[in-house]
Amino acid sequence: MVNRINIMIVDDNRDFCEILKEYFEGIEDCVVSGVAHNGLQALDLLHEKLPDVIILDLIMPHLDGIGVLEKLSLDYGEDRPKVIILTAFGQEAMTRRAVELGANYYILKPFDLEILANRVRQLANNQAGHTPNTFPRTRNLDVDVTNLMHQMGIPAHVRGYQYIRDAILMVIEEMSLLGAVTKELYPAIAERYNTTPSRVERAIRHAIELAWDRGNVDLMTKFFGYTIDVERGKPTNSEFIAMVADRLRVGTKVG
Repeated sequence: MVNRINIMIVDDNRDFCEILKEYFEGIEDCVVSGVAHNGLQALDLLHEKLPDVIILDLIMPHLDGIGVLEKLSLDYGEDRPKVIILTAFGQEAMTRRAVELGANYYILKPFDLEILANRVRQLANNQAGHTPNTFPRTRNLDVDVTNLMHQMGIPAHVRGYQYIRDAILMVIEEMSLLGAVTKELYPAIAERYNTTPSRVERAIRHAIELAWDRGNVDLMTKFFGYTIDVERGKPTNSEFIAMVADRLRVGTKVG
């Protein structure tokens, strides 16, 4: 008999909750014990049944994700469920606060449902502990990043190639950099190559656009899938780096 992971979904977007609920209920090792659309509903549900993992949105009416995390710490202490927070670019301050309050992991919207499911399993099996910001680099990770970029068709001769490669490896090791791409990540890369953050940003943009226009379109479409805004087409720099880093991190042993 499969030992199922008990999941609670907390998000004010009802359609999105239905998508998550349907997805997880289709997985043999997961069960959704409850769905809440604001922080107050979530706290009421928690008193009825304590889940293994909470998938928690930060921005909600009545009581936001920060309020839920504060209450979890007060009421449950070390026995609290593991928490994955859903955050978007532009919510860096709230994301940092959530991590300070003990969120076990954060995942950036848009995201891949398979990646989310893998994160749920890792947390439920205590593979990720309480260190959401850092992940050790495996011996072959540098090679994995290089191979993936080659498969995507990112031209190795353009400056943005090396910048993207470094950015992905840095984010895998220090996930919090995704909350400060322009303030910390670009400046760190710029310092390495004796250039400016704005040039780093432009070079990365150029490399992504080249790959999207001339590279392996089938691989890119499969890799990013529906997680990218179809009207806009190409992912932003941050979305590209986040998605590639998270895909590679899923294949990285954490523990």
